[in-house]
Amino acid sequence: MNSSEPLPATTMSLPATPPRQLYLQPGQVFASADPAVITTVLGSCVCVCLWDPRHGAGGANHYLLPERAGAEHSLRFGHAAMEELVKQMEGVGAPRRLLQAKLFGGASVIRSFANGNGHLGERNIEVARRFLERERIPVVAEDVGGRRGRKLLFDTRTGMVSVKLL
Repeated sequence: MNSSEPLPATTMSLPATPPRQLYLQPGQVFASADPAVITTVLGSCVCVCLWDPRHGAGGANHYLLPERAGAEHSLRFGHAAMEELVKQMEGVGAPRRLLQAKLFGGASVIRSFANGNGHLGERNIEVARRFLERERIPVVAEDVGGRRGRKLLFDTRTGMVSVKLL
């Protein structure tokens, strides 16, 4: 082809905007109606992923402790983190009645934290289960307990979660 000939016509589609990537720290909550991939690492902590399949909205929390200490209201505690997650999901247009839950974490990674009420991970799991049952949000998948931590990736667009044991 010489320089005087026109270039052949081509069609090229621009790539779709990649989903937002977010690392969820302990004591954080995130929800979005826009595609996002949430990553977190858990030991005895718990992460609840909520997803609205009709609207493709999703969110997650990451909490460390089952009960609050005194009057402290912090997202590090299970009940506060659960309430905030549902509130944020409703705020992005995901009705409570459509939510599905996936529950992860709660490992017994350090034996010395066990007491007569169960180890810390077990208590964290129980807080999430009680809350979700009371709010009538079905748990459609879980990977909880055991002795190993987990790394998870949650795609809020599809509701898919991948888990790797550590």
